[in-house]
Amino acid sequence: MQGLETGQSKRTQLGVAASFDEAQTLERAAAGDLAAFNQLVLIYQNLAYSVAYRTLLDEAAAADVVQESFLKVYRAFSTFQGGSFKSWLPRIVANSCYDWLRARRRHPTANLDDLIENDEYAPYFEDGSGDPQTQVEQAELHDLLERALAALPADQRLAITLCDVHGYSYDEIAEIADIPIGTVKSRSNRARGRVRTFLLRFPELLPATFRPY
Repeated sequence: MQGLETGQSKRTQLGVAASFDEAQTLERAAAGDLAAFNQLVLIYQNLAYSVAYRTLLDEAAAADVVQESFLKVYRAFSTFQGGSFKSWLPRIVANSCYDWLRARRRHPTANLDDLIENDEYAPYFEDGSGDPQTQVEQAELHDLLERALAALPADQRLAITLCDVHGYSYDEIAEIADIPIGTVKSRSNRARGRVRTFLLRFPELLPATFRPY
């Protein structure tokens, strides 16, 4: 599908977003309009990849899951009953991730000490602004955050990603993950606690307001 091609420029995506009418686009996509569906892909592919990558911690697998998830969405559009596409899509992505994990019998947790030595679990995007020292410090902090997230079980990683990275409410996450809201709160709180504990092992890399001294 055209909308799944890699290398889309930010300018193209911003242009699509500027003219985006979600309700109208969803209606057209549900009626079989491929151009409308591709517009949805362009708008939401970064969200889908973020959820997939932070759940699987595997770039290739995340890309495959995103592709598979959008295909599922396309095939199932006739069953979409309206509501929030932004909640429906992550639910499909999350289910596809769990299918991937089950198929490969992959254990979703990792040893924190091992992660410190393994750069494979610490991808980050460089910030081109600011002085070199600030960029290094930001990269190191981002690196630590990614390592902390990588050490979480997949279900906690999904909860904290949806809540703290993408801003979903507990109610929305409960709908996406098909779990009680109490479970969402519990997973999110446990995830935050583990991330906090991990980060406090490296206080010199934290912003001054977060240091324990």
